Amino acid sequence: MGRDDAAGADGEPQGAQRRRSGELSALVLDVLRQAEAALPPGEVRDRLNSAGAGELAYTTVVTILSRLHTQGLVERYRTGRAYAYVAVTDTAKLAARKMRKVLDSETDRDAVLTRFVGDLSPDDERVLRELLAGGADSVDDR
Repeated sequence: MGRDDAAGADGEPQGAQRRRSGELSALVLDVLRQAEAALPPGEVRDRLNSAGAGELAYTTVVTILSRLHTQGLVERYRTGRAYAYVAVTDTAKLAARKMRKVLDSETDRDAVLTRFVGDLSPDDERVLRELLAGGADSVDDR
């Protein structure tokens, strides 16, 4: 084994070209989107390796999957002692989660919502008004 073939502290071969931020996460999401079922981390790693992503450590893949789960980009299901992961493909759901996360991180929610609504197009404002009116009706029906 040559010096460049030795594994570094992160489990990746030393001397390997550094990936751009988020590149490996995007590759993991691609693998999950192409899968027909939820995949365990070992299968994700095998598919990444087969796709030319390089020899990745199992722990690297688990870390990426855990972060994607925390971000709401993948869902996981218990399969024995491990998890199997599937990509969240509902783009509207992802956008709503991002919007909610931003709103939750602000202390002046009224100001954020006021600015958001003030910047909506007339069509988007109409849709929002219809959604709010429908939501109010369904709450009153309880």
